[in-house]
Amino acid sequence: MPDHFPDDVTPTPDDIRDAAETLSQLTEYLRTNPDLRTALALMEPLLDEYAGLPIQLGDTLRAFARALTDNPTIPHGAAPTLVADLRSAAWEQTGHHSLHYTLDELRAILRSELGTAQGRS
Repeated sequence: MPDHFPDDVTPTPDDIRDAAETLSQLTEYLRTNPDLRTALALMEPLLDEYAGLPIQLGDTLRAFARALTDNPTIPHGAAPTLVADLRSAAWEQTGHHSLHYTLDELRAILRSELGTAQGRS
């Protein structure tokens, strides 16, 4: 595995800030009481069972923990606590992957509502 990525692949702090800003925009949008189908479409990639934010953040925290353990500049006595904290947080984040089931329930409710509305037409 290479020690670093090429410059055109390595994310920058600005890239990460942009991702956080996008999440902030989504939050603000959801506070406007949007159409549920639109909101669901926006939330689906965020809570995807395999590649959603809980899984990605957990993986990122574990990778950061691994980077700490592999870095000789981190004092040997400090590394275990830092790594344990990161791995614990990663486990908690990954545990939220089941939120996709909540979206499944909402999808079923919306389908049922649509079927009921069409039956009344």
